[in-house]
Amino acid sequence: MIQTIKNAWKVPELRGKILFTVFALLIFRVGAAIPVPFIDTEMLKTYIEAQSGSIFGLLNVMSGDAFAQATVFALSIQPYINSSIIIQLLTIAIPALERLQKEGGEEGKKKLEAITRYATVGIAIIQAFGYYTFLRVGTNGTSLLTVQGVWPAIVIITAFVAGSAFLMWLGEQITEFGIGNGISIILFAGIVARGPAMVGTIYNGVSNWASGLVSTEENPISIMHPAFVPFVIVGMLLLVAFIVFITDAERRIPVQYAKRVVGRKMYGGQSSHIPIKVNMSGVLPIIFAQAIASIPATIGMFVPSAQTKGSGWNTFLTIFDTSGWVYGIVYFLLIILFSYFYNTIQFNPVEVANNLKKNGGFIPGFRPGKPTSDFLSRVISRLTIFGAIYLGIVALLPTIVGNIMALFKSSAGRSLGIGGTSIIIVVGVALETVKALEAQLMMRHYKGFLE
Repeated sequence: MIQTIKNAWKVPELRGKILFTVFALLIFRVGAAIPVPFIDTEMLKTYIEAQSGSIFGLLNVMSGDAFAQATVFALSIQPYINSSIIIQLLTIAIPALERLQKEGGEEGKKKLEAITRYATVGIAIIQAFGYYTFLRVGTNGTSLLTVQGVWPAIVIITAFVAGSAFLMWLGEQITEFGIGNGISIILFAGIVARGPAMVGTIYNGVSNWASGLVSTEENPISIMHPAFVPFVIVGMLLLVAFIVFITDAERRIPVQYAKRVVGRKMYGGQSSHIPIKVNMSGVLPIIFAQAIASIPATIGMFVPSAQTKGSGWNTFLTIFDTSGWVYGIVYFLLIILFSYFYNTIQFNPVEVANNLKKNGGFIPGFRPGKPTSDFLSRVISRLTIFGAIYLGIVALLPTIVGNIMALFKSSAGRSLGIGGTSIIIVVGVALETVKALEAQLMMRHYKGFLE
């Protein structure tokens, strides 16, 4: 990875793309530190940190700590992700949108992007209003706002919506003028920015254990037994290595091209293969599954009684806590669902089989046409279920480990559930960005960048 970045830096055009991406991320981090007025950020941060293992903690990690500080980028890119999910699902359900996607060409693509932007703003307004309602109601009847009234409500909601819309635009600029997918890179930057805080949580947990402090419901503090620290570090390193291995794994289907004579020349006769990734959809199923799984918490923001312990809505949100088994099952099933959804969009067995037939190619042991497409469908189905289960297990494994650690009075371990999902996203986005750099280098016929 480091060598690839060094080689890309030597190319003036790629150096400009890298600098543009870095500058855009700098803007993102500056905006993530600008608080929205009329909010008691100290009380809010204390509450969110106490809820580190809940869905609010997850939203805080995805936003790079902006959610807990109520900054202009508190909503992060979640509205855009939700909008993308809705539009892509509607593309399958509504024939007009499907025709626009398949037959509209570049103009149709621009129209779908415009629809996604409008939907993003609409979703951002709903989420911003829910966040404001949560701040106004506060915790245990104590409001998190310093000033009440219509004007503060307008300012707070407008600031959140504007921040989310700006991040959407910034992500598009990174995609067009920078390196890699802009939305994924912004999400990557937000998670990485939380790295020092997560290290500090482990350190404070060990210090609190050494001091003999006890975490209670009235005084929730981070506690971790020192013996767990080496296991956490080694486990994360092994997890990263496993993610990299599966990400690069692929099934190669052999393809043979028949010989044919055109004029006085003979064409074909060579052997090739169709590479099919085990995890073809990358980190998108996890990102989208998180967006859907966070809907209960978003709904709970609109209900004042959701912050009152013992109420029906509070119990409902507790059930969907990120460390709970209900959330884990829903999260796992959503990952599998979105894995199949994206693999269906990215790989069309019928189209591949028809292209092979037109070019005189065939898979040994299978006749061209429908038998070939049926074989490819079976291969894709098996790889997809394996890749989806891999994503689900890796995403939930730290949660399981955190709950086991909690049995030994190590409350700091519950935040590892969020850390596991973050590792998958960070490693996946890093690998995709490096591959994008390598592709740019290859287009410019740069020699030796893989050495």
